Amino acid sequence: MMAFRFNSLTQYLYIALAAMLITPAMTSFAVEFKNQLLEVVEQRFGSDAAQRLVDWQSMAWDLKQSYTQDVELSQLKQVNDFFNQAAFVDDIELWGDTDYWATPVELLAKNAGDCEDYAIAKFFTLLFAGVDESKLQISYVKALELNQAHMVLAYYPTPNSEPLILDNINKNILPASQRTDLEPVYGFNGLGVWLNRFSRSNAKRVGDPSIMDNWSDMLRRQGILMLRRESNK
Repeated sequence: MMAFRFNSLTQYLYIALAAMLITPAMTSFAVEFKNQLLEVVEQRFGSDAAQRLVDWQSMAWDLKQSYTQDVELSQLKQVNDFFNQAAFVDDIELWGDTDYWATPVELLAKNAGDCEDYAIAKFFTLLFAGVDESKLQISYVKALELNQAHMVLAYYPTPNSEPLILDNINKNILPASQRTDLEPVYGFNGLGVWLNRFSRSNAKRVGDPSIMDNWSDMLRRQGILMLRRESNK
């Protein structure tokens, strides 16, 4: 058998999500992956948790099948609303870790997470649905009114446009100029990491997302390494 190999982190992200969002037309390995995942989640977290994963799968495939650029805004709202149903719980209480970046499966299994977990889940789902990755940036900001670090998902309709902000604090999707409570620090996706990413005109690329240990660890837990295993020919 041939080993699975990927040419870019974008492919890596996409297939990691696709491996969890299965349709019957996909490979028997992928179906087995999904079925085992649902079984483990149900055993550990209950039938409601498994149902949330099924609902996520159904929504994501509906978005993918109906995707055009003209419906992106309505899809943003659907994804934003879906994940914002989860309860906000600090990492230390939920995971016993001061800064744990959960996978979408972990967020839905626990039905709880903190700011980066919402942003990551929304990013993966919109990427899977068909939104171009260059339009999506997970943005690390300071929430000024709360005086604490925070993460949101920024969506850029065009390369140089003002982004729309998908957030779990303010659940309304608003232009960045109307989110004066947020002070951007950096943003990232599978293509890179940038400083002051809300404004693309003066954003400075500072590296690849692999420089962030939490991001790399989250990807490993996503399960994609199962698809990259080496096998004898």
